[in-house]
Amino acid sequence: MYTLEKKLLEEPKKTSFTYSERNAHLLASSKDLKKTFLKTGTTIVGMIFKDGVVLAADTRSTVDKIVADKNCEKLHFISENIYCAGAGVAADTEHITEMVSSRLSLHSLRSGEHPRVVSAMTMLKDHLFKHMGYLTAALILGGVDATGPHLYSVWPHGSVDCLPYLTMGSGSVAAMSFLEARYEDGLEEEAAIGLIGDAIEAGILNDLGSGSNVDIVVIKKDGTRMMRNVRKTGTISGDDE
Repeated sequence: MYTLEKKLLEEPKKTSFTYSERNAHLLASSKDLKKTFLKTGTTIVGMIFKDGVVLAADTRSTVDKIVADKNCEKLHFISENIYCAGAGVAADTEHITEMVSSRLSLHSLRSGEHPRVVSAMTMLKDHLFKHMGYLTAALILGGVDATGPHLYSVWPHGSVDCLPYLTMGSGSVAAMSFLEARYEDGLEEEAAIGLIGDAIEAGILNDLGSGSNVDIVVIKKDGTRMMRNVRKTGTISGDDE
């Protein structure tokens, strides 16, 4: 066994960055070992409005240049008051969100309270940082807890942004153009839904990796509303909805 791995096993409770030394050793010892990236396509958006948080995503799933699924779900349940929009490799986004959802569910059972959004964010970023970008999951996390509405973007390497509106994915630039032009603090719910729907459609129309329909979830203190296929931009006549 490599000596650095022995060191990690001997001190499991201490924060260690020796994985970087191990990876450098492996790369130096094997010319054929290279990190490869899988090109993915998605448009996800999140923003804070007057009464809570709204998240949205397109529904196209691609494998290279092939459309694998025209109506997949990219809005993931974390808890009753927290949802997450995922871009990247579907297996990675689903695995990490299900893992965090399970942990927060146990936490809620112990505490008897809804989990904090910052707790979910911390679990996500710690898990992604540990894998140093090898998990291709770019996430927009939103929710409402006892301290109010919160919105975070969590990048594959574990870095985090906290802003009133966020976009990620291959169609993010087109979506951001709508938000920067029309976003205002204190938007009413229906106005927020209309704006975030327009932002996703901008991503769909300007990015080949994004497409099909628009999913939206509205999270407020008094409940959550999931809306599947609010807008249908890529439906073929005769398709099953």
